[in-house]
Amino acid sequence: MAAPGENLRINGDRLWDSLMEMAKVGPGVAGGNNRQTLTDEDAEGRRLFQSWCEAAGMTMAVDTMGNMFMTRPGTDPDALPVYMGSHLDTQPTGGKYDGVLGVLGGLEVVRSMNDLGIKTRHPIVIANWTNEEGTRFAPAMLASGVFAGIHTQDWAYDRADAKGLKFGDELKRIGWVGDEAVGARADKIHAMFELHIEQGPILEAEGKDIGVVTHGQGLSWTQVTVTGKDAHTGSTPMPMRRNAGLGMARILELVDEIAWSHKPHAVGAAGHIDVYPNSRNVIPGKVVFTVDFRSPDIAVIRDMEQRLAIGAKTICDDMGLGLELEKVGGFDPVKFDEGCVTAIRNAAERLGYSHRDIISGAGHDACWINKVAPTAMIMCPCVDGLSHNEAEEITRDWAKAGADVLLHAVLETAEIVE
Repeated sequence: MAAPGENLRINGDRLWDSLMEMAKVGPGVAGGNNRQTLTDEDAEGRRLFQSWCEAAGMTMAVDTMGNMFMTRPGTDPDALPVYMGSHLDTQPTGGKYDGVLGVLGGLEVVRSMNDLGIKTRHPIVIANWTNEEGTRFAPAMLASGVFAGIHTQDWAYDRADAKGLKFGDELKRIGWVGDEAVGARADKIHAMFELHIEQGPILEAEGKDIGVVTHGQGLSWTQVTVTGKDAHTGSTPMPMRRNAGLGMARILELVDEIAWSHKPHAVGAAGHIDVYPNSRNVIPGKVVFTVDFRSPDIAVIRDMEQRLAIGAKTICDDMGLGLELEKVGGFDPVKFDEGCVTAIRNAAERLGYSHRDIISGAGHDACWINKVAPTAMIMCPCVDGLSHNEAEEITRDWAKAGADVLLHAVLETAEIVE
C-alpha cells in the first residue's frame, strides 16, 4: 500500500469549529457538557452529526442499539470498509472532547478527503457508538459490547438508570432505534481507528504530540451493597449501631490498599456512591457503590477482585452488616492490532509529530471492536491529564495533530486510488 503524501493535512480550524458547535448541545454548568446517553440532548447531538455527515455526501445506517454508521463509498464494491469513530455521549459533568474528538475527527477526515478529491478503494465509515460512558446505564461501552457479541441485546435493553428507566425504552423514546441488526456488520470491518484524548497526564508531561496506543488496561467494576440499619445519629448508642456508611469507608480503605499493592500500573477507587437515606441525622442503613479496578495484567485484576470479595466479607461480618457483590462491568486487557498500530506510528513519523507508545488507562469502544476486527487507537494530550470534568481542555494544535495522524492511518489502510 502506498503511503499518503506528507503534505496531506486536515483543516484544523474547521475541526475546532465543529467541536465548539457540538459543545453547544447539552451544555454543562461550568463550561463542559451534560449530554448523557439517550437523553433529549443526545438525540439533538445525533441529529447535528447526521446533518453534517449527509452534507459531506455520506449515507446513514443505524442499528437496533442506536449505533450510527455514516458511510463514504469506496471504488471497490467488494472491499471491506475502514472505520473511524468514538462516542458523542458525555458524563453528567463531562468535557467537550472526550469521545467527541474521535467522532468529529472522523468527520473532518472525510471532509478533507472531499476537499482534496481523494478516493479510496475501501469505503470509509464513521461510527458513533451508543452509551460508551456507562454513567446512566452501566456498564460502559454497552452498545459496542453488544455489537461485538460481549452482551446480548435483551440484557442491554433491560439496563436501568437511577430513576428505573430502561435503556430499550429510552432508546425508543428518543427515536434512535435503527432497523439494522446489531452486529450484522461485525465481520465486515477491514480495520477501525479511534482517536481520543489521553485522559491522563503522560503525553503533556513529556511534550509528545501523539500517543500510539498499543494496549488497553483491563477493567473490573464490582457493585457493592452494604446493608445495616437506619437509626437516629443522636440517640443510638455506639455499640448498638449497624452503620453501613462506616462499613463502606473501611471497604474503600481496603480497595486503596489492594491497588497500592500492585503499583505502579494497577489502580482502584469508587466513583459512584449512593447513601440511603442520605439524611444528616440518620445513620446510613444502606450504601451502594461501585469499585473500579484496572490493570494491564489479567492476573492482577483477578487477584484484586478476590481480595475485595474476601476482605469486604470479613469487614461486614465483623460489623454485623449485610453484603452483596455484583460484577456490573469489565473487560480483559487489550492488545491492539500490530498492523493498525504500525500505520499510526508511521503516520506520526511521516508527519513529523513527536510520539510515544502508550497504554490506555480508560475503557474505549475500540477495546470491544478489537475482538472482531483489527483495531488501534490514537491519543492526543489533554491539559493536566484532566477528563470526566467540565474543565477538560485540549489545544487546537493537539486536536489537529491527532486528526492528521488519523487521516494518514486511514488513507494508508483504505488504499488511495490514483
